[in-house]
Formats: sequence, C-alpha cells, structure tokens
Amino acid sequence: MSSKPTSPSMFDAAILLPAIRDAFVKLDPRLLVRNPVIFVTEVVAALVTVLSLRDAFTGAGAGFSAQIAAWLWFTVLFATFAEAVAEGRGKAQAESLKRTKSDLKAKRMPSAAAELGNFQVIDATRLSVGDIVIVEAGDLIPGDGEVIEGVASVNESAITGESAPVIRESGGDRSAVTGGTQVLSDWIKVRITTQPGSSFIDRMIALVEGAERQKTPNEIALSILLSGMTLIFLIAVVTLWGLAGYSGTLLSITVLVALLVTLIPTTIGGLLSAIGIAGMDRLIRFNVVATSGRAVEAAGDVDTLLLDKTGTITFGNRMATEFLAVPGVSEQDLAEAVLLASLADETPEGRSIIALAQSDYGLAQPDLTAKAIITIAFAAQTRLSGIDIDGRSIRKGAVDAIVKFAGTTLEAAPAAFRQAVEKVARTGGTPLGVTDGSRILGVVHLKDVVKPGIKERFAELRSMGIRTVMVTGDNPITAAAIASEAGVDDFLAEATPEEKLAYIRKEQTGGRLIAMCGDGTNDAPALAQADVGVAMQTGTQAAREAGNMVDLDSSPTKLIEIVGIGKQLLMTRGSLTTFSIANDVAKYFAIIPALFIATYPELGALNVMNLASPQSAILSAVIFNALIIIALIPLALKGVAYRPVGAAALLRRNLLVYGLGGLLVPFVGIKLIDLVVAALHLV
Repeated sequence: MSSKPTSPSMFDAAILLPAIRDAFVKLDPRLLVRNPVIFVTEVVAALVTVLSLRDAFTGAGAGFSAQIAAWLWFTVLFATFAEAVAEGRGKAQAESLKRTKSDLKAKRMPSAAAELGNFQVIDATRLSVGDIVIVEAGDLIPGDGEVIEGVASVNESAITGESAPVIRESGGDRSAVTGGTQVLSDWIKVRITTQPGSSFIDRMIALVEGAERQKTPNEIALSILLSGMTLIFLIAVVTLWGLAGYSGTLLSITVLVALLVTLIPTTIGGLLSAIGIAGMDRLIRFNVVATSGRAVEAAGDVDTLLLDKTGTITFGNRMATEFLAVPGVSEQDLAEAVLLASLADETPEGRSIIALAQSDYGLAQPDLTAKAIITIAFAAQTRLSGIDIDGRSIRKGAVDAIVKFAGTTLEAAPAAFRQAVEKVARTGGTPLGVTDGSRILGVVHLKDVVKPGIKERFAELRSMGIRTVMVTGDNPITAAAIASEAGVDDFLAEATPEEKLAYIRKEQTGGRLIAMCGDGTNDAPALAQADVGVAMQTGTQAAREAGNMVDLDSSPTKLIEIVGIGKQLLMTRGSLTTFSIANDVAKYFAIIPALFIATYPELGALNVMNLASPQSAILSAVIFNALIIIALIPLALKGVAYRPVGAAALLRRNLLVYGLGGLLVPFVGIKLIDLVVAALHLV
C-alpha cells in the first residue's frame, strides 16, 4: 500500500491564517508591480482613498467614494490572498520535509576500507563531498550519496510517501540514497556526493516553497496580453473623461476608476500566479518535484516519450526466470546444482538464481558446515562461479566459459543444450550454462523483467497521443523482445549517450516536444536536452541533477499524471482567461448606462438588469469584481478537470462552460448585489 502526500485544504487554519498575513505583505508595490493588472488596481485604489478622505474633510460626502475605495482594496487583497494560499500549500509540504532533516548525525569513517566499527559520530552538517559514512539499521542516512559497499533495505516514505521499503546496494542503478531516509536492516557504506545545504531534500524544500519558481513562457505571454489590455482600457477611460468634459457631462474620478477596474481583466490577473504555483503543487501530490515551471507546461504538449530500458522499463537487474535441463537431468537436480554453484555469487543475478531455486523448487539453503568445500566466487575474468564439494566441481556462468570448463566446445555440446541456449538468446534473454565437471546439466534463463502493469500504462499514453520509444544499449534482438513485452511503439537499440542526445535533437528540430525518463548517468545528457526530463529517484545523482523533474516513486509511466497536470494547468489558465474577459460584458451593461444616462436617457435601454440607481449599479459591479476572485480561488488551486478528448471538443466545452458562464454569471451576481445594496441603503 502507498500513501500519497495529501495537499492541505485552503481552509486549513495552518494555511489560511499565514495567507491572510502574507496577503497584506504582498501589497508592497515593489512586489505587486510584477502583476501589472493588480498593480494598476492598487494605484487607483490609493487614488480613490485619497479622494474619499478629501471629501470627508471638506464635508462633500465621502460615503460612495469610501465604499468604492474599500472594495478596490478588497480586490487587490483577494488577488494577493490567492497567491498566498497557493504558496502556503507548498510551504506546508516543505515543513514536513524539513522535519526529516532535524538533528541528523553521521558515522564518518576514516576511509572506505576501514572496519565497520571504526567511525566518528559528527553532525551531518560537517560532512563534505567524498566523505565515507557507515549507516546501520535504524540510522538515518545523513546526506545524499552513492552506496559503495553493502546491501540494505531503506525506508524512503519521508520523501516518496511509499510505505514499502526499497533495496539499496552498491553498483548498478540502485546505489543512490537520499539524506533523511532510514536504513531498516543490514548496513551500507555511503560516499557523500553533495555539500550540506545542497542535498536533494534541501532543493525540494526550496522548490516547493516557490523560492526558485520563475514564470513560464506561456505565463509571460499571458501577462503581456493582460498588461496590453490594461493599457488599452486605461487610455480608453482617460479619453472618455476628455470626451465627457467636451460634451458637458460631469464624470467623477471615482466613477471613472470604477469603470477602469471593472473593464481590465482583474479576475485572471488576480489568479494568474496562484494557477502557476498550484500546478507545481499538484505535481508534489503525485510525488514529482519539478525544478522548472516551464517543464510543467511543456508536459501538457508532449508528443514523444523516450524511456531508458534498464531500471526504468525493467527492474534494472537480469533475473533468473527458468531452468532448462538437458535430457537425462531432472529440473530438480539442475536447480540443486545451480543453487550450490551460486552460493559464492554475490551479484544480483546470482541472488536471483538462489531465490528461484528456493521459491519454485522448494530448496533450502544447504548446510555445508560439516563438509570440506571450496567455493569459487564469481569474477569478471573467469565469468564463472561454483563450488567443489564431495569430489564434484559444479560451475555456473557464461556459455563459452562453461563449455571450456567442461573440456568441450559449443559445437560438440549436447544438442539440447545448444537449442536451449539459442531459445533463450532469441527471446532477448541471457543464457548461463551449468556443468558438473565434464557433464553439462543445462541452462539458466536470465532476462530483464518488465515492471508489472507497464504495458497497460503505455497503452494509456498512446490514447493520449503520446508515442513511446525505448532506448537501450542492448543488441537489437534483446531490445525487440523487451519492446514487444513492454508495449512501446518503437525502440532504439545499442544507443550510446550521444545517440540518445542526437535522437532528441532531431525530434525537436521537427517541432516535437520530447519527454525523457531515465535513471542512469548515461541518461544525463538526454535528460538535460529533453523538454521534460523526468529522472527516477532511484537513479544516479547525475541523472537527478540533469532532469527538470524527479519522480520520487521511480515509475516510468508517471508521465501520464505529469502530462495530465500540464494540460490541466494550460486549460485552467485558458478557461479562467475566457471567463475573465466574458464577465466584463455584464459590467458594461451596469456601468455605461450609469455614467451617461443623465446626458443620454436613451442609454437606459441598456439597463437590462433594472438596477436600482446609477450609484448602486457602479457599486454592485465593483463588489462583484472583487468577490468573483475569491470565489474562483478553489478552482484556480484545484484546476479544471482534464479529459483526454480532442482539441475541438475541449474548445467547445471551454466556450460553453467558461465563455457562456462568464457572460451569464455576472448578470445574476450584479443583480443580487444590487438588491442587497438597495435594501441596505448603502448609496
């Protein structure tokens, strides 16, 4: 079972109260100038405030101006509050991460070759890159690093939310460990790879707090559009003031300010920052940390996904899946022999052979204490492991090494043995031979095991219009077998890091947006080049630093969620922009007649809402303009629901729900507010 980090509700006191305080802090014009729409609203709110104070001192009656000023300030506050709430959710997540760092100690060893008990306990903050630490059962890993010796189960739930422990061991793609996680059993020696303060958790804390968040290109473009619209309406209102004066119509600055604020896109302007921050927050809830806001948006338009095979599509180590005995040898006898031959093989493959012999053939760990034996450990030079026991010399290893040990050649070996070797090779597996002296017993089938459920997930990606490509250094036969089993659309075999990089650049030149999932150091260049580079948390430090996202669950198909969040971010921004522009129409029908009805009574026909008075119409429009921002904060934080349908269908739905809704809702809202204003005699 896994427990995902839950995102706090915006109504939690732990978020709401600090957000209210931060909303006032964000009124600082030096901070607010980054949001031109709301900055203009703050400037005119200050102007109307000054005018209302002037009217109060001169006895000219400041009630109407004071109410307009108050609601303009509320408009600005609701906008800063929306951003503060979005940031507060990230800060709440960051606080839980900070707790994993408290009071960390390290058992620093003088060298990698030192005895296990030879260490000095120091504060983890004193560690340097290259230091060797021993981490035993019950200890917290003091910093990011690579396992250089030992095997241990590690609880990474503090950063992944997963309750099931994971295995970390030296070599391969399961050697990376993260500071703040806990060793549950055995021990490991770890070489520290990051300086204190720059660990993975430190970077996560900074990211989820939003300290390093930058606006995406789409967000910048929308900001420019909103700024342009604000400037246009500002010029229009100033021009209108001049025309009114020329025609003899008296328009107060307060009324003109009300017109300006209700015409400029304050709704989307007030929610824009919250939408972007919330998109990254939603990734955190799926156990993905994004180092780039641009990557979150790019994920919404990805059309090709490259996946490294080893450790991403497969589990990372070849595993024994079956024993193929030659005629005259039972599978049970072969299993017993290969179990003995693997006792001194400490490789993952050797351990998988023992596990298969014990699980499928019911064999127990043999008691060899009373026997004279010689174990032969696996070595890269001999490519063999084995045991000499009771006058028998049992060996297991590479096929050519086995037939040589048996004193024969592959051509002279039993036909059944050769056929088994060919069968395993044709399916993309690795055959290992087993012999007892000169008697060849059979073959062990090693294969890359595809992660369960991955084929169905790739089919789901295909339905979203995303093409999947497996990249691997394996030969084409092995690559084709794994690609077929995993269900990818295409594969790139015998791929070097340079070839992966060239493939991505070629696809990008054709206008495609590329996502890359990988976990090894050899994947780092491709992860850095890809528009969306998703590094597996179980991968190497180089891979995690090269990508712009890190998947804490190390699930290669997590891109389904990432793409959905990217599309949701784009849809939310587009939907609320449509709503913001559409809801201005009702304000025209409220304010334009109120401004000019005295001079042009014919404009009374535009008062379709039958508002009580010109002043009530203006005040009601300003109040609605403020309240709609606070009403839409939950939608901005949650996001518009994404459904995998075509672009045309999405556009129709967007126009129907948010375009038509943006037209109708303000008519109802302004009318209801007008009824309250009239009933309370506020003007």
